[in-house]
Parts: sequence; C-alpha cells; structure tokens
Amino acid sequence: MVSGTAGSGTAGSGTAAGRPVQHRALHWRVRPETARAAVLVLHGGEEHNLARPGRLNLPLLRMHGFLRGLTRATADAGIAVGTVRYRHRGWNGERADAARDATAALDELTALLGPVPTVLIGHSMGGRAALRAGGHPSVTGLVALAPWCPAEDPCEQLAGRDVLMLHGDRDTVTPPADTRAFAARSRAAGARVCGYTVTGSGHAMLQRVPDWHRATTRLTTALLGLHPLPAETASALALPPASREALTLPLPPQPRRAPAL
Repeated sequence: MVSGTAGSGTAGSGTAAGRPVQHRALHWRVRPETARAAVLVLHGGEEHNLARPGRLNLPLLRMHGFLRGLTRATADAGIAVGTVRYRHRGWNGERADAARDATAALDELTALLGPVPTVLIGHSMGGRAALRAGGHPSVTGLVALAPWCPAEDPCEQLAGRDVLMLHGDRDTVTPPADTRAFAARSRAAGARVCGYTVTGSGHAMLQRVPDWHRATTRLTTALLGLHPLPAETASALALPPASREALTLPLPPQPRRAPAL
C-alpha cells in the first residue's frame, strides 16, 4: 500500500464503443475441470486513487513469484488459482473499492465452482481487502503479507477462519505493530491467528524473497488441506486467544523442498 492522489477515473466500469463494459474482478490462472478448492491472490495498491490500474501493474507483477510457486505446488491437485483485479488503484476511504472487488470475485468463483473451500493471499492493500472479505462463506483461510491494518477495520468477520500473517520488521509503509494489534483483536473475536516476523525484510518483500515465496506456498497448501501445517504454526493457532506468543513467531529460513502433498 502506498499513498496516492485521486486520479480521474470514476466508479463506473468503463466503456467500449460507447457501451458499458462490465468489470471482471476474477481472473483465472488455473481452472481445473473439477476443483476441490481454490486460491485467490490479491495485490497491493494505494490509499487514494480512482484511476484504473494500467497494463504495467507493478503491484500485480510483485505477486507473480507467489503465483508461480503456488501453481507448481498445487499441480494436479484439483486447486483453482485466480487473481483479483481492481476497478481502481486505491482503497478510497469508505468506498473500500478493493474489498468490494474481492467480494465480487468470491461471488463469481462460487457461482462457477460451487462453494469450494477458498484461501485468500493478499499483500498490503490486498491484505486489507482479503481480511475485509474474509467473512465470505467460501473463505476458510487467509495468508496476509505485510497487510494494511488500520485500527478502525473490523475483524469479527474472521471468526472461525485460519489467518496467517507475515510482516517484515523493517516495513515503514504498513506498521508491523498495526498487524499485531489487528491479529490480537481477531483472536479475541474468534479467529485462529498466527503471526510471523520476517526479520530483515521491508514492505516490498525484496529481502528474503525465497523465504516469502516458499513460506506462503507452504502455508497456503496446508490451509488447503494438502499437507499438515508446520508444527510451530499449528501450536500457535492452538494457543489461548489472549496469548501474544502466537503473534511473534520468527520466520525461519524456508527449505527448498516443498512438503509432499
């Protein structure tokens, strides 16, 4: 998430040859004929910007490494993989445009695949959108990467979900302390939350890139039920709601070899 100035775009869905064009929030990367579960990836954005994302979408490009690893790890497992595309580059205050698009993508996914268990992965503004949309009936788990977690955001919608949060200790864009505070509130509201600290890494996840990619793939495939959660994650999720130990796990170097599915 970065600060931005409102652009010239509007809340409409655009036009083509004078006709309205319906915005499609859901874009498929992998869509098996019969899906047993699904993953949606949500990229970052800006605080205020009504302009439409351009063809060169750097926040989306940042997520390609995560998508590649996830696609390889779930090959032939019957997992649908998609991305959420936004109408606007910004969150835009009470409009919460990215969260609206996330919910629209989840509705479309459910209409096409049925109510399959779905895991959301979101970075920065995409993390905020995933957390806001996490109460959708299809969502069973979330992986939030350096999420934007303002103090006023609700968390009750996450009750009963598994929420795994990773944040670099050098992040100067979205404060790690805000993520820990949101995680604590979510645990008190009935969510199962585990928080990892990625030591030495900042908001753009440019430091320790392999660890970000491998940890996200490993945690996501575990939330999909393809293998058990890492032992430290399972232990943290089982701690009492008031426990702070569950929110400050150091992310260890991640092995190259993926867990057997």
